[in-house]
Amino acid sequence: MEGARDVTPPKGIDRQSSTPYYQQLVDLLERRLASAEIPPGRRLPSENDLCKEYGLSRATVRQALQVLESRGRATRIAGRGVFAVRPATAADDGWTVRRPEDFLENALGHRNRSVRTRVLAHGPAVLPEFACGALRLPEGTTGYALVRLRTLDGVPALYGVHYSPPALAPVVAASTEVLAGRASLGLALAGAGYPLGGAHRSARAVTPPAEAAEALGIAPATPTLHIRRTSWTPAGERFDVHDAWVRGDVVEMEATVELTGAAVADAARARAG
Repeated sequence: MEGARDVTPPKGIDRQSSTPYYQQLVDLLERRLASAEIPPGRRLPSENDLCKEYGLSRATVRQALQVLESRGRATRIAGRGVFAVRPATAADDGWTVRRPEDFLENALGHRNRSVRTRVLAHGPAVLPEFACGALRLPEGTTGYALVRLRTLDGVPALYGVHYSPPALAPVVAASTEVLAGRASLGLALAGAGYPLGGAHRSARAVTPPAEAAEALGIAPATPTLHIRRTSWTPAGERFDVHDAWVRGDVVEMEATVELTGAAVADAARARAG
């Protein structure tokens, strides 16, 4: 139609766009998955092939694939590659949590909503008592605090503070892309030798502190979901405490948890007993 605006999705990386390259690649691959160009069970192109196809660095491609894994759209099989996963449907009543870090990330990225991160503050800070306890540090320890606001489709959704121990303060301070809101803190920490081995979360409904309510654009007495997470490496070293307040009217918190490996065997033995 004459005068109509071209809304055809891009087929490659837009070098002029402000959207990070890894996020553009995520969008491109998700469209290929949604259209069944890459059907469930099919192996995705290798990292090298994606680097050549889209003219991106290996680090950028790897970051995009990790995002797809965290959203439950792909799974990595050691020695074989990354494979497409059947997307969740309404009958699934939620989505599958496959990795320890998926809970909030899947909630934010569910249904392909636009997620943006804005860093409100960061720098050295005396860690609060609960963070010192969770990180097994003496009270009054100075670490690093990263305060961020996550939005969904432009609406404030999650206000969170990451507390890092002294050993990681230089790592976070030097992560310019993270501090600009354009990269994952978890990936930056993993690259510095602190991969996620596990995490403990607690959640409860509370009225948020004043700074959280203001950032979320809600009245101080509005109930929010308070989620506190402590993360540790595979060796058991605790390296991050995340204190977050989530707007329940914006973020849908659902999960379908699958038992795998030893957990399945344990469940079978329990039924047999």
